[in-house]
Amino acid sequence: MDSNLVVRALGALAHESRLAIFRLLVVAGPDGIAAGEIAQQLGLSPSSLSFHLKDLSHAELVKPRQDGRFIIYSANFDAMTGLIGFLTENCCAGAPCAASDLPSCCEK
Repeated sequence: MDSNLVVRALGALAHESRLAIFRLLVVAGPDGIAAGEIAQQLGLSPSSLSFHLKDLSHAELVKPRQDGRFIIYSANFDAMTGLIGFLTENCCAGAPCAASDLPSCCEK
């Protein structure tokens, strides 16, 4: 994973609202959640949500898709596992270990 993208991703997650959005989308899985539902569940105004989703999208952590008149957001699990892999690639002196095993629930 490109170190510039890692810095953008970590920067995006270093805010309470963006971290809450990302965690909510991880729980939702590949189906994602409509923007309005995210705002309602987290108590965010539409303008605040839009700002945070833009930052998460720029960091490639979330993916939007149009579904009729709704925009559905989902976590980018490939980016998430790439980030985790980047952060743990040298753990255990570079030997394979449980920290670098990707959970099977995140695979599509």
